[in-house]
Amino acid sequence: MRSLLAAIAMLATLLSPAQAATPAELFDFWVGDWVVTWKNANGSPGQARNRVSKILEGKVIEEDFAGDPAVAPRLLGRSLSVLDKAGVWHQAWADNQGGFFALTGGSEGETRFFATAFQPVGERLKGQRMRFYDIKPDSFDWDWEGSSDGGKTWTLIWRLHYQRARS
Repeated sequence: MRSLLAAIAMLATLLSPAQAATPAELFDFWVGDWVVTWKNANGSPGQARNRVSKILEGKVIEEDFAGDPAVAPRLLGRSLSVLDKAGVWHQAWADNQGGFFALTGGSEGETRFFATAFQPVGERLKGQRMRFYDIKPDSFDWDWEGSSDGGKTWTLIWRLHYQRARS
């Protein structure tokens, strides 16, 4: 009976929402070797590998994203994320297709995010964000979204599913 109760308690812990993290640990769930999948606009599957590690005495998170080499143009990208002395997360992303984003991060409940600053474009106030959600020990989902109304509404641009790679 005790072993059954212990097993139920362990299962409840695994199935419970992500534990509240300190600001320094907010993105620790992301560290690892990941297989990333998505559905392209034409319905075909997309896949990449994303290796995320802590560097510089564990104070910086480095991301190394490598799209499928069989698909042209292959997306290759890197990011560095750091918690500054004021307790604010920052990320810089650059890729081989000329993309560069400077983002600020945080959390809303159990969802983690990095977002660009809003910029006026004509009469619109545009910005983009990434959201990490449904975070589990070996998987999570990630959305790239855009807003043209200063963040009142968001439109899905790209949805990815992360699954921890098997050794």
